[in-house]
Amino acid sequence: MKLSVGVFFGGCSTEHEVSVISAVQAMHALDTEKYQVTPFYTTKQGVLYTGEALLQIENYRNIPALLEQCTQAAILRRSESEVWAVRAQPKKFGSNDLVRLDLAFPIVHGTNTEDGSIQGFFETLRLPYVGCDVASSALGMDKMAAKQVLAAAGLPVLQGVCFYHRDYLLDEQAHLERIEALGPYPIIVKPVNLGSSVGIKVASDRSALREAIDYAAAFAPRLLCERAVTGLREINCAVLGDEQEATPSLCEEPVTAGEILSYADKYMSQGGAKGMSGAQRRLPAELSAEKTQEIQSLAVDAFRAIGCSGVVRVDFLMDTDDGDKVYINELNTIPGSLSFYLFAPAGLPYEELLDRLIDLAFKRQRQRDGLTYSYETNIFDTKATGMLKGTKGIKGL
Repeated sequence: MKLSVGVFFGGCSTEHEVSVISAVQAMHALDTEKYQVTPFYTTKQGVLYTGEALLQIENYRNIPALLEQCTQAAILRRSESEVWAVRAQPKKFGSNDLVRLDLAFPIVHGTNTEDGSIQGFFETLRLPYVGCDVASSALGMDKMAAKQVLAAAGLPVLQGVCFYHRDYLLDEQAHLERIEALGPYPIIVKPVNLGSSVGIKVASDRSALREAIDYAAAFAPRLLCERAVTGLREINCAVLGDEQEATPSLCEEPVTAGEILSYADKYMSQGGAKGMSGAQRRLPAELSAEKTQEIQSLAVDAFRAIGCSGVVRVDFLMDTDDGDKVYINELNTIPGSLSFYLFAPAGLPYEELLDRLIDLAFKRQRQRDGLTYSYETNIFDTKATGMLKGTKGIKGL
């Protein structure tokens, strides 16, 4: 009997289109002899749809026409053992059931999705799902929180200054001085919780720093500033596994057209329909065996420090002006194209990578099913507790 896999993508995110590309790639790579694959697309307005038309990337050129071919859906737990997708707008006659789900496969990128939001939804349904859990997803999305956890684990990160744009507007001078204390210009400014290089600018002086802060604030209320590495090489390495066993991929060096790896570099250099797999890169990166091993080891250490599961891409900054010193830049808990292109050349085809991710999801669920989630006491026995009225029932309060 085939496993019923729901692939969830889209959502209210600046990386909405990238999610669509990554999901369609994965759905075509999943083994249909093993899995019954059902697409679930969330619009930018937060409405969930399902339908066979969602499997074809060319259909997304006209979203309204695409949605006319689809059905609005809702996901619910019907019994102790079953989760179902049903019609969000019930029919008057006949069944409103769409498909029973054994597993959720989220392929979403960015805030409101990858940041633990959709993972929390699956947790409440007790539906097994692929990838990082709520905590590691939230940490991976919040660049400052991740930086603090990685630093506490003794891993190399750049010092950063994080602040709310509202506070900056109330005392601009103090914030600019605090940022400039990071070191000499250039300084890089980022939204703290976005990916795909959205909202990022490099500032070469104070005037440009003000502009970069205002630009980033259009994408997020909380910002992060770091000293920009001038002798920069960007190196990426993905990790596959969980806390018990984690395996690094080959290292890649993305090819950039400017000071930073931009959204266009990542997704539009070789045609957008290929997603991250179509970006220009050197694979494997031209590194010594020792440097490659160092980066792969740091990638695994970062993966474990954040508590990741599934496939995660760890992005590094290498400073060629400082003896090729390496810093962990960020973790992508659901990387574009699921980083399959980093594993395939080393002998792990995309189809097998997806099998491994699904196996890891069920492994985690089996472990969680063995945990205790209730405490056997009858708190509603008011004779025993005297707590029916809450704090009003406690003498002396």
